[in-house]
Amino acid sequence: MPEPINAQTNTDDLNAMLEVLPPAIRQWLEEQPDIHQLLEVVLDLGRLPEARFMQRTIRLESVQVEEYDLQYVAERIGQFGKDNRAGIPRTLHRISAMRNRQGKVVGLTCRVGRAIYGTIDIIHDIIASGKSVLMLGRPGVGKTTRLREVARVLADEYDKRVIVVDTSNEIAGDGDIPHPGIGFARRMQVPEPSLQHAVMIEAVENHMPEVIIIDEIGTELEAYAARTIAERGVQLIGTAHGTTLENLLMNPTLSDLVGGIQTVTLSDEEARRRGTQKTVLERKAPPTFDVLIEILDYHRLAIHLDVAQTVDRMLRGATPRPEIRVQTDGGGFEVVQRSDLAPRPMQTELPLHETDEEPMRSSAVVSGDMKRGAPARVFPYGVSRSRLEKALRDLHLPAYVARDVSDADALVVLHSTYQRRPPKVREAMQRNMPIAIVRSNTYAQLMSALRDLFHKPHDGETAEERALREAEAGVEYVLSAAEPYELSPQNSYLRRLQHQLVEKYRLLSESVGEEPNRRVRILPIYTDTERED
Repeated sequence: MPEPINAQTNTDDLNAMLEVLPPAIRQWLEEQPDIHQLLEVVLDLGRLPEARFMQRTIRLESVQVEEYDLQYVAERIGQFGKDNRAGIPRTLHRISAMRNRQGKVVGLTCRVGRAIYGTIDIIHDIIASGKSVLMLGRPGVGKTTRLREVARVLADEYDKRVIVVDTSNEIAGDGDIPHPGIGFARRMQVPEPSLQHAVMIEAVENHMPEVIIIDEIGTELEAYAARTIAERGVQLIGTAHGTTLENLLMNPTLSDLVGGIQTVTLSDEEARRRGTQKTVLERKAPPTFDVLIEILDYHRLAIHLDVAQTVDRMLRGATPRPEIRVQTDGGGFEVVQRSDLAPRPMQTELPLHETDEEPMRSSAVVSGDMKRGAPARVFPYGVSRSRLEKALRDLHLPAYVARDVSDADALVVLHSTYQRRPPKVREAMQRNMPIAIVRSNTYAQLMSALRDLFHKPHDGETAEERALREAEAGVEYVLSAAEPYELSPQNSYLRRLQHQLVEKYRLLSESVGEEPNRRVRILPIYTDTERED
């Protein structure tokens, strides 16, 4: 595994950009002391050439852009696509055209592309967690640069199967050979922008990625494709049009990325209890992306670590308080503002040697019993096949992943899928096959499910630890699904510990049932049932 690059370094192939510019403009730029901070060159017909640097903007007073200047550039770059963008092969530079009503090029924006290593150190922990991440920010703030670095880090340092859906060849450069800035990640080019959603789906169906990188999600079809991909257990890292979570939530085209909004009519009693009107706004579905990052400027980020909780609070009138991180000169970062949301159980997909914590338990085994000793075939339904394979290897279990439920000895299924009782689940139940139900598609919960299926003990776990782990899993489910969740029967002492843990997450709970089956039920924040004293 390559050593991670901590200090920020960049490669910009600046000479390749200068060589396509008219000689007078190229000479003018080469005389500038801060040429390596050049961002873009603007050439508009009949106007002065303009150069935009990181700290300043200047114009060449003695030269006016003529038609032959624009033609000079066009002859030295690739063909303009339907999005009026072109590039220079094997570089990250982008040349965008402006046309008149007859289709003639009357202006060019020549943007310098850079592969900057070390730009994701500030969010390395989030990217490595396996969660899907959406980045927002104004143009030019570094979204695409970070996507490129994310692709390299996940492919090279974490050895994941990464596919970049490159709509305008902006992430991996122009030409058929991707720029080395994306490392060993693979790149799928998009014939035209309107087909980006189709290529996203094709990437999942044909190439078995663990991670998909998407730039500029901007249409309803692309938002739908992103949700489809996320539901298949693939980690998504993308950017979208907008600068803040509030912008995105109010955008009818893209609000589905953060769960969407629906109008709900409450009963009179519930409206009085909440102190609100009878008609309120609520989140429509689980968000496509788990984490949302607002890029405030190049070195400062606002991070919403739990999009579902944040959106729920915003719809109830609360102002979101994201975690603010600022990059330091040494390459690390400092948290200058912490989020005020209740902490959530961390789900991680880091290699096992990077954490000594045991996976969180939140599985239940129903139906038959697994035969001990013999190799088994486990079929994943609604959960990630690659994660299940990794969990089987890490636990050294005598089993492998089956291709179909008809060939399987056991089934691991997502709770929401199990509740619908699709044909494959019904077939497993008819065969009295062991079925492990997991609450969410994470590596930690798959590990727990396999331990339960194969009767592999959670070494050294006390009754208190086991009860609290189960309560944490229940809290996670209630926060994501807004539905009640019942825990396993416990004695009064362990139930009291579970009630106390639930309170820390600002949820309600009650004890239900009769001894010895008395158990804790965790309730959503808003419910007509009052917690038992």
